[in-house]
Amino acid sequence: MRFLALATDYDGTIAHHGHVNAATLAALERAREAGRKLILVTGRLRSDLARVFEPMELFDLMVVENGAVLYRPATREEKILTEPASPKLIARLRERGVAHLEIGQAIVATMQPYESVVLEAIRELGLEHQVIFNKGAVMVLPSGVNKATGLEAALAELGLSVHNVVGVGDAENDHAFLERCGCAVAVANALPALKERADWVMARDHGEGVQDMIAVLLRGEHDPAMPPLRRHQVLLGRDDRGRDIGYRAPAERLLVVGKSGGGKSTIAAGLFERLIESGYQALLIDPEGDHAGSDRAVVLGSAHKAPEPEEVVSALQAPHQTVVVNLIAVRAVDKPGYFQRLLGALQPLRLERGRPHCLVLDEVHHLLPAGPLDQAVRPLLESQGIVAVTTAAELVADRFLALVTMVVAASEPGEAIAEFCRRAGTAAPSRVPEARPGERMVVWHRGELNAFALSLVPPKVVTRRHVRKYAQGRLGEDESFYFEGPARKLHLRAENLLRFMELGEGVDDETWMHHLGRHDFSRWFRATIKDAELAAAAERIEDEASGPLSSRAAMRAEIERRYTVPG
Repeated sequence: MRFLALATDYDGTIAHHGHVNAATLAALERAREAGRKLILVTGRLRSDLARVFEPMELFDLMVVENGAVLYRPATREEKILTEPASPKLIARLRERGVAHLEIGQAIVATMQPYESVVLEAIRELGLEHQVIFNKGAVMVLPSGVNKATGLEAALAELGLSVHNVVGVGDAENDHAFLERCGCAVAVANALPALKERADWVMARDHGEGVQDMIAVLLRGEHDPAMPPLRRHQVLLGRDDRGRDIGYRAPAERLLVVGKSGGGKSTIAAGLFERLIESGYQALLIDPEGDHAGSDRAVVLGSAHKAPEPEEVVSALQAPHQTVVVNLIAVRAVDKPGYFQRLLGALQPLRLERGRPHCLVLDEVHHLLPAGPLDQAVRPLLESQGIVAVTTAAELVADRFLALVTMVVAASEPGEAIAEFCRRAGTAAPSRVPEARPGERMVVWHRGELNAFALSLVPPKVVTRRHVRKYAQGRLGEDESFYFEGPARKLHLRAENLLRFMELGEGVDDETWMHHLGRHDFSRWFRATIKDAELAAAAERIEDEASGPLSSRAAMRAEIERRYTVPG
């Protein structure tokens, strides 16, 4: 369930001529019984609202005075979110004969046509205040205070993200808070400008429109009446006309596929970066330690120990906290089991808070390998936003591929998409354009007739892949370097670069020079570490055929220059 809260305006939205009818109250009650949090967001004073709306306890929280005050009806606790109303401004407006003056804890309000008097008084007093208009009302508040800031304060109290909220309104002062909501709804009587910017415009007005909206939400967010939500899409790339094409983070399951060096890592890194910038909470599962140096997230796990699932859940309690789970310490055979346990531990957070909004599964074939998928895993994935990355669809569990809604091919798109379709049991597109690794990717929405090309939008921060994995991780036996010597008397395994340097300095000179002369070091750096620059530097050292002491020192210097290796 993505939308866990309903934030609604009062006048002109749930209320008509100041009152809420019984059918609208019943619809709100049904939403609450179904587990949704209800938040009222209004320009009214609380005392004024209490005179016209009796069942205030229906709402979990109320944002009153146009975002300046937060009220909890169940406990009658009230919190002012800004500075109090200015006594000097109130006195000046009274001196000028302003009628219909309403004074709250922070808001000072009147009606048109007194706006010019209000603006002149603010200027004369040198106040940093703003004037907000709402269907003839003229409201004065400190700068930066509006319904959006009040809503965010309410969501902080509830531990929810704005992306998990449906907001509904009708007037000028609703623009700010609807813009922040994951789904912005306008009732039929809303101002034209508000309708233009809303995700969803109801066919009926006032409370009847709210009733219809709640009915759709309670039937499920995949109901055909629910419009596609594109306003908060995360930029994926740009088409040939320069238009932004996005990924709908909480709703789509995207597979990025491409061979090593084909650009899939750049695509995934850009998406991850933009998910964070868009305010989504992302959880990146990192089987190979490629993101252990991330400075955009809390990194849990090390080369020696994986985090407990409960530790991950605890780190995700803050709505805007992004987390990377480093699984380099987990054996390959144990990674799927760990991932399944983590999904189970995340389920209560998903049900209660709708987070994390997106799972980013790097090298997903380590987590959901080809073969049978545990029956318990599929339901934990099918309602989750996912970005999964792999070198080939054939390496991934078919039952997971069946959940994928969108494929991004970084290289060899015809072959990659055809293989995906075979494994996922779906018809392939009729047309697949070419990709240019590192420049242009190919995107296909499942079920569409054709795939299309997008220009790549790289991440702002370029990260070096595999640094931590190769520096201090644990490569497999077939990927490790072995110091054996000319007579093959030794069999010393270096499963990472740190161990390589330790063993290299400890072996006898004959063994070291044997491998140096055979160019074994540069061959390993190029084929397994996949670092052509390091391999070229190692070749220069090998070609110089200098003594064991100087060549060891030179090799260490080249490795340390490129990799962050702990002492």
